[in-house]
Amino acid sequence: MDNNVFKGKWKQLKGEAKKQWGKLTDDDLDVIDGEKDKLVGKLQERYGHSKDDAEKEYQSWGRSYRD
Repeated sequence: MDNNVFKGKWKQLKGEAKKQWGKLTDDDLDVIDGEKDKLVGKLQERYGHSKDDAEKEYQSWGRSYRD
């Protein structure tokens, strides 16, 4: 998903992200604020993913929400 689209739709996607990654807290989601790099970083932190694995997980999830 394009970074600008992700940022613009963050309020809508926030709940879906919480469902997908239950270890992310509401505070994490507020910090992420629609920024892909912050989401990838939080996935690394909360789930112990490598950067590549977190990127792949984001890409897979993001494909579900393309226009």
